[in-house]
Amino acid sequence: MEILTIGIAGGTGSGKTTITRRILSEFGRDVAVLHHDSYYKAHDNMPFEERCRLNYDHPDAFDNELFLRHLRALRRGERAESPVYDYSIHNRTKETRTIRPARVLLVEGILIFADRRLCEEMDIKLFVDADADERILRRITRDMRDRGRSLESITNQYLSTVKPMHERFVEPSKRRADLIIPRGGRNTVALEMVLSRIRGFLAASAPGQKA
Repeated sequence: MEILTIGIAGGTGSGKTTITRRILSEFGRDVAVLHHDSYYKAHDNMPFEERCRLNYDHPDAFDNELFLRHLRALRRGERAESPVYDYSIHNRTKETRTIRPARVLLVEGILIFADRRLCEEMDIKLFVDADADERILRRITRDMRDRGRSLESITNQYLSTVKPMHERFVEPSKRRADLIIPRGGRNTVALEMVLSRIRGFLAASAPGQKA
């Protein structure tokens, strides 16, 4: 099975999830998604209070070795058992989530372009861009709604790690992108270009099609 691998990177709250969901809604079972933020390193032997103080916005917070193995497996047409991360305890759970290979593989995460090895596994690299004020407002809404965080904790984390790590690692990584999408998920022109590229790939690689 020929597989098209698309990396979707960008800062927190930039619109990566919106674009991922739009692709999923268009192509359904032809798409598999590998989320980088499921691969935070496990800290089973570390007390909760200490886990709370870790910098989760630095590239070293991720288990890229496992992520890379799973990414390569999916590209070979094999399934992968992705970790399940629980933000309320700042640690992995004992569960895993089975990701089955599909003709289009979306690789989504803030820092996926910061690792050259991950970039080399991607056929198309998209960087979703948005203004910093929009991104922090979306992050506040998401973390309070979905992760049970307080406004104070979100603000403290943003100022202490999210913003400086974005400037140090995320923003420079967009130089490795093939396409930068301004205005995030609201950029319908850029999104349609991406959808058109996927349609063309699926049509050309459909069973029975000649190369």
